[in-house]
Amino acid sequence: MKILVPIKRVPDPATTIKVLPDGSGIDTANIKWVINPFDEIAIEEALRIKEKQTGEVVLITIGQSTWQEQLRTGLAMGADRAILVKNESPLDSLAIARLLAKVASDEKPDLILLGKQAIDDDSNQVGQMLAEMLGWPQATFASKVEFDSNKVKVTREADGGLETVSFALPALVTTDLRLNEPRYASLPGIMKARKKELKEIPADSLGVDLAPKLKIKNLAAPSKRQAGKKVGSVAELVQVLHSEAKVI
Repeated sequence: MKILVPIKRVPDPATTIKVLPDGSGIDTANIKWVINPFDEIAIEEALRIKEKQTGEVVLITIGQSTWQEQLRTGLAMGADRAILVKNESPLDSLAIARLLAKVASDEKPDLILLGKQAIDDDSNQVGQMLAEMLGWPQATFASKVEFDSNKVKVTREADGGLETVSFALPALVTTDLRLNEPRYASLPGIMKARKKELKEIPADSLGVDLAPKLKIKNLAAPSKRQAGKKVGSVAELVQVLHSEAKVI
């Protein structure tokens, strides 16, 4: 089985994010960059599938040359090869989905696994857009992935509980937190990653419309939370909720 895993480079969740004074973006100075945590889960699931069924795990990301670092991390985890679609300027979800669809049409994977969303913009769009462009069945928010012959059965987390869907390959699945626990890259894996193939493709060579359809007008940091207030009794609490908070 050939599995394509798109990944995104995002700030480390432990990093303190600062917005630029003009609100045009975030200050990237001194930020540690990592693989989007949901995409790490997708890599882990792809590796587990490969270990059970044999096959190939191919990573892909879209960004600048420095994004090779995250691809190398995925290769150190156990992926077989990687593709970097080079593009210097930021892209919206639609442009990213179009680029992934073009590469997927050339690579012809049996399964595409990617995180349900990126933790930086939380758009939760690329997987759905990509499946529609390819005309493939999809399952989002997967908490369990199983195979039966040439079909995949996915247990997905829905608002009302769990839902199980089944469909034939090729297909696309987006991963949720409870699917697995990603492995760490081992020292031998890190050494092997240096020799694995990492192919670079200029984004403008793929003949895809990259014109943004979404424009971010302004970014702002959330306002600081005000200190809480202690009350001496239930009666005082009710009075404060009524007169000050005006919620009752």
